[in-house]
Amino acid sequence: MGEKLKIKISIADRVYPLTVDTSQEEGLRSASKKIDGMIKQFEENYAVRDKQDVLAMCALQFAAQVEQKQIDTVAVDKNSLDKLQQINELLNKSLEK
Repeated sequence: MGEKLKIKISIADRVYPLTVDTSQEEGLRSASKKIDGMIKQFEENYAVRDKQDVLAMCALQFAAQVEQKQIDTVAVDKNSLDKLQQINELLNKSLEK
């Protein structure tokens, strides 16, 4: 574990004090900026005034992105495995000759 930092993160005009590892600081600050940007975008594009609704929409969008990346990773892993099996079969055939 690294050194702990006390930081304040602002999300939707609220400040959240956190104690984090130094290695987490940059990621948390970047995430809070992305959330605030997404909140602004939702408020500009949709007639949503309730912060809770906007935060729920942000959470849904981030969760959907994570899920899609996992689905894509599984597809890539399966594709890679299939290609490796094809190469292995070709190598086995070549070695049998």
